Amino acid sequence: MAEMGMGKGVTAGKLASNVQKKLTRAQEKVMQKLGKADETRDVAFEEGVINFNKQYTEGSKLQKDLRVYLAAVQTMHESSKNLKECLSDMYEPEWYGKEDVDSIVEDTDVLWTDFHQKLVDNALISMDTYLGQFPDIKSRIAKRDRKLVDYDSARHNHLSTNKGKKGKDGSIKITKPVSLLERATPVWAQGILSAHNIAQSNLSRNQAEDELERAQKVFEEINEDLQEELPSLWNSRVGFYVSTFQSMAGFEEKFHKEMGKLDQNLYDVLVKLERQDMCGELPRGASPANHTLSPAVPPPIPKSPSKLRPAMPPRPESSPCRDMKPENIINLFDAAAAPNISVTSPTQAISWDTWEADTPTAAATAPTPTATAVEEIPAVATVATNGASEAVEMPPGFLFKVTTMHDYAANDSDELEMKAGDIVLVVAFDNPEEQDEGWLIGMKEGDWTQNKESAVKGVFPENFTSRL
Repeated sequence: MAEMGMGKGVTAGKLASNVQKKLTRAQEKVMQKLGKADETRDVAFEEGVINFNKQYTEGSKLQKDLRVYLAAVQTMHESSKNLKECLSDMYEPEWYGKEDVDSIVEDTDVLWTDFHQKLVDNALISMDTYLGQFPDIKSRIAKRDRKLVDYDSARHNHLSTNKGKKGKDGSIKITKPVSLLERATPVWAQGILSAHNIAQSNLSRNQAEDELERAQKVFEEINEDLQEELPSLWNSRVGFYVSTFQSMAGFEEKFHKEMGKLDQNLYDVLVKLERQDMCGELPRGASPANHTLSPAVPPPIPKSPSKLRPAMPPRPESSPCRDMKPENIINLFDAAAAPNISVTSPTQAISWDTWEADTPTAAATAPTPTATAVEEIPAVATVATNGASEAVEMPPGFLFKVTTMHDYAANDSDELEMKAGDIVLVVAFDNPEEQDEGWLIGMKEGDWTQNKESAVKGVFPENFTSRL
């Protein structure tokens, strides 16, 4: 009944033996701490245990941080998925690149999923396997410590048993009887009692020796295994760390490379959509109300002339606008060819019936610069002042005027700073090959009027201006 109450496989004798072992170990430790019993020490093994505990602590921290990192990757995956799906939902079907955007959103989700799974398979599982061996070794180290105490206790018991007093001839010296039974023993029985005591002493010595041998054998078996495993485990940490972080670095590099391609594709699609929106080129089936260009928003700046020099065809060697004198241009319209055209209303329609050849009116108006001639002449413009004509000098190579629609801040020393409303005199490039697509060169009208040749000349984006 007592055995049944103690549980399966546990007997009263075994339980008593375990209790006795614990008491003996506790007593041995107390004696060692008090300095009344020596303790077996192994300095090399103790250093191995210190390294083991350090390695276990570092590995546990690495495992914890890796799990936090994977949780962050999972969170980032969900956030990225929600953000891209929001873009896909808002992206109207008739906008440019709708199918491309949907494909990019799907590929992004797949890439995140693959990246997270590879980290789990090649980093987290490997980390769990690496740390899985530490609890067993830690348990065996604790068992070795207990067996070492048992060995010391058996050693001390064996020494104390063999410390019996011996006579000069080497025989065991029997102490005088002290108990009542010994005192009452007849003289003729003293020899029998002495033989009994000797037998008991021999039995105790034999038992102590056997106990010492058993304790030493058990301790040495577990000690030898740990002496081999601990240094090997300590040296394996370098290879494990290298393998783990190399794998993670490789997966991250590939992930960011592929993600960069998807982001670039999305960026390109959105740039084309932006250009269509700003140029008013609406996609097929789009509503004009959703694609109007706000005049308050400045247009995109063309690439800087200092960074982009596209090949340009050479300008013709001679041009009536630059090389011919104004009077020569005027003389081209002789009396026979000049029509009688009213220039007071540029928008008025001109009928073929208004042409009157060989009339005095046509001949008289031929030498007078017309509005059309003013646009064509680069160097001189005519301004009416109180009924009289006064010539206004323009800069060399003058082509036409523009008004600034948006403020423009110069990014280079060769660029022209402009404010909305400024009038700029556009001139020809000294070297036509230096002109970049989308850029003009000129000077502010007010600056030219005041400073003439000292006026600041610079390049500026054409789409920030409107031609007058």
